[in-house]
Amino acid sequence: MRGRITSLICSAIAACAVMATGPAVLAGTSTCPVLHWGTFTGAPKVKTLLTPTAVSIPGHSQVIQVGSSNSDDYALLANGTLWAWGEGGFGELGNGTTERFSSTPVRVEFPKGVSIAYIPVNSMPWNTALAVDTNGNVWGWGYNSGGPLCLGNQTSYDRPVELPFTNVTSLAGAAEHAVYDSGGVLYSCGLDAAGVLGAGRKVPYDSLTPVKVKILNGSDVTSLVSSYQNSGALLSNGQYYDWGLNNEGQLGDGSTADSPVPVLVSIPDQSPVVQAALGGSLAHNGETMVKLADGTEYGWGDNAYKQLDAGASAAQLTPLRLRPPAGVTYSILAANGGTTYEITTANDVYARGWGRWGQIGDGSRANASKPVMVLSGMSLISATAKNVVVAC
Repeated sequence: MRGRITSLICSAIAACAVMATGPAVLAGTSTCPVLHWGTFTGAPKVKTLLTPTAVSIPGHSQVIQVGSSNSDDYALLANGTLWAWGEGGFGELGNGTTERFSSTPVRVEFPKGVSIAYIPVNSMPWNTALAVDTNGNVWGWGYNSGGPLCLGNQTSYDRPVELPFTNVTSLAGAAEHAVYDSGGVLYSCGLDAAGVLGAGRKVPYDSLTPVKVKILNGSDVTSLVSSYQNSGALLSNGQYYDWGLNNEGQLGDGSTADSPVPVLVSIPDQSPVVQAALGGSLAHNGETMVKLADGTEYGWGDNAYKQLDAGASAAQLTPLRLRPPAGVTYSILAANGGTTYEITTANDVYARGWGRWGQIGDGSRANASKPVMVLSGMSLISATAKNVVVAC
């Protein structure tokens, strides 16, 4: 089981091959750092970091994944421990407190004997966190408004609780919904705004307990992604489906009609999709990027901040070919609410799009219509809402 989970993690985050390849180390640090930037909106006072800022995790040697959820960041270490920092008012730090804000990472307190195998990278529900242990069991904690934890309630939890799934191989969430691949069956829970649960109901069908996602059950799903009112699934055959909100063309089907069932995206290239990143934090934004096996990239959805392409119109209703700067090859994709990110094969981080809240990371609040190189030496990234976290 653990071997299958590891294989799926590599496929989902496309980072295993470039991890630990000798990335640059910031001056004055003895180990490769974890860094974050952007805005944490849940703090007592809004906290904005305009440039990448190092986070010190006690005694860490190797970070294998990073994750984010609204105003919280997470780092999973090779020893199976998970660390959290940021907003904590709803228990999302997972250490038994409701501390309003912690700039210092704290260890998430799982029951004795539980070791974490992976966390969602793109992404987690609003002020709510998720993690999967080495036995394929999923744990959740934090706000849980709307019921994305599938426990039949809307109770906040300040420590991880086990969710009603087994053999979980992929999961994602955003806003107040989440989607889980449990034993080859997709389930969703939470608020069904715009049909994001994928249950096929023409009228929004909120659910505090798991409902099956239509069409895709029995499909070999390699990774799941989520954003404000959208979810997406990448299949092992290279097909990509998404569902939910479509007012900015988020579904890539040429329309602006929402869909309560998964929609197969038609990409004008025969190469299979190998990676997907789904952004969006509000009703008026949301973009998707995919990377194909032949190295080409496509994007669709909101482009108001030129987060997809500087020469295109605001909304892209069908997939648009994306082109990196000359001489640059992108390897890893990420997106949040109006800003997109790429890590190159040389481990350089680029950002473009909305910058009002420091999301670009170049020291300004300006939007970036073209990719801006932010820093070097990174191989892991997660972005949600207005913040981003990276690591070697």
